[in-house]
Amino acid sequence: MQRLCVFCGSSPGLRPEYLEASRDLARVLAAQRIELVYGGSRVGLMGALAQAMLEHGGQVTGVIPEALVEKELAFTDATRLHVVGSMHERKALMADLSDGFIALPGGFGTLDEFFEAVTWVQLGIHRKPCGLLNVCGYFDSLAVFLDHATERGFIQRAHRAIVLMAGNGEELVSKLRTFLPPAVDKAAWALEQNGPLRA
Repeated sequence: MQRLCVFCGSSPGLRPEYLEASRDLARVLAAQRIELVYGGSRVGLMGALAQAMLEHGGQVTGVIPEALVEKELAFTDATRLHVVGSMHERKALMADLSDGFIALPGGFGTLDEFFEAVTWVQLGIHRKPCGLLNVCGYFDSLAVFLDHATERGFIQRAHRAIVLMAGNGEELVSKLRTFLPPAVDKAAWALEQNGPLRA
C-alpha cells in the first residue's frame, strides 16, 4: 500500500477532535511511508491533514478542480498538485492514483466521494479497500443506516462488509491492509432478488 486517498471536510467541524484526528492520521501515514492523495485544498480538515503530512516528512499529492484554484483554496505547498477541469476528473484521478480510500468527518462531498469508491468495489470496477475513520462517533448513525439498508434487502451482507470502520488511524490502516474484496457478483445477486424475469 503506497498511496491512500483521504476524503474529508473543507470545514474543520465544531469539535477539536476532528482536527486532531486528521493530524494523527497524517502521522500514521507518514510513519508507514504511505503517500497522501487528497482534494488539494488548504482549508478545513483537508488543509490540516496535508500540512501535518509535510510536517511529519510525508508526501502529499493534491487533486483540485481549476474553479477552486481560482478561489485561492489550493494547497500550493503539496509535493505534487494536479489541477483538473471538473469534479468528475478529480474523483477519477484520485481513484487512479490510490491503493485505498479513507473518509474522515465531512459533508456531502466527502460522502459522495467515499461511496462512489465503495460502489466501484461492489461492482468489481476496482478491489481497493474503503474505510471510515469514526472520530467521536461521527459515523455511528451512518453505520446504523447501512445495517438498516442491509436488513431491508438493498445491500447484500457481503457488500456491507466493504465499508470498514475504526476509531483511530492505526487501526483503520491495519484493516485496510488486510481487506479482501467480496467474491459476490452484484448483478447475479440483483437478479436473484428480483426472481425470474418475465418477457
